[in-house]
Amino acid sequence: MQLGVVGLGRMGQIVVDRVIDAGHDVVAFDLDAEAVATAADAGATPAEDLADLTDRLGEEKRIWLMVPAGEAVDATLEELDPHLAADDVVVDGGNSHFEASVRRAESTDAAYLDCGTSGGPAGAERGFSLMIGGPEWAYEALTPVFDAVATGPAGHDRMGASGSGHYVKMVHNGVEYALMQAYGEGFELLANGRYDLDLESVARTWNNGAVIRSWLLELCEEAFREEGNDLGDVADHVAGGSTGTWTVQEALEQEVPVPLIYQALAERFGSRADDGRFARRLANRLRYGFGRHDVKRRGE
Repeated sequence: MQLGVVGLGRMGQIVVDRVIDAGHDVVAFDLDAEAVATAADAGATPAEDLADLTDRLGEEKRIWLMVPAGEAVDATLEELDPHLAADDVVVDGGNSHFEASVRRAESTDAAYLDCGTSGGPAGAERGFSLMIGGPEWAYEALTPVFDAVATGPAGHDRMGASGSGHYVKMVHNGVEYALMQAYGEGFELLANGRYDLDLESVARTWNNGAVIRSWLLELCEEAFREEGNDLGDVADHVAGGSTGTWTVQEALEQEVPVPLIYQALAERFGSRADDGRFARRLANRLRYGFGRHDVKRRGE
């Protein structure tokens, strides 16, 4: 299969690499010429612009967008639209709001798949988890590519109609907030409790057979190993995007109680005005673990 990839940042390059490794052809474009060169070195065909990219894709165009959510997606679609037909497929792999995805699906001539993507840079080796919304025929047409980008056939599925992929990813991120908060609070109690504990050892032990074992717990172990038992100079500042806020807003609209997710979001907001909670410092470091987001350090 031939795939066009637009947006060659950290995640976009992983899509390129995994698709090529699976034996498919990639045509790649980014506004950054160095990013295009990196994709070309991996075996992709470089494109000069979006028109050139679509020309190189032939009659059935399959395009994966990995550009920042918001105006960049709309601008890219607007430029692509004259070159697309109803039997073409566009995948939006960014963290777009699900309502924006519904709007784009209705206004784009091509079939539009909203693809929630989870796994962070670790997806380069393991593959991603892909939550996909949109027309079933378009999802089936892209299945070989989804198999390559995800952990395999079990790592992706069609969630439902347009918007459902990004909707599920939005809630996924809200759950992620709550899980990080729970680990942070537990380790804060251990760090300030009755015993002088090696927290790296605790995390490692828990992650071998315990009910609460998980990848996030592996990242807790990594954090204590690399930063020290007291997390060194990791600051009490937990950054984040909009997905947690969107999750809480949707819960309010649907009148579904999500107190844990709400509290985790509130803790993030609180961390930006205070510098003291161990739980939030661990959450700060965990974001580096799964997403390689910058670690805010004390004094910065």
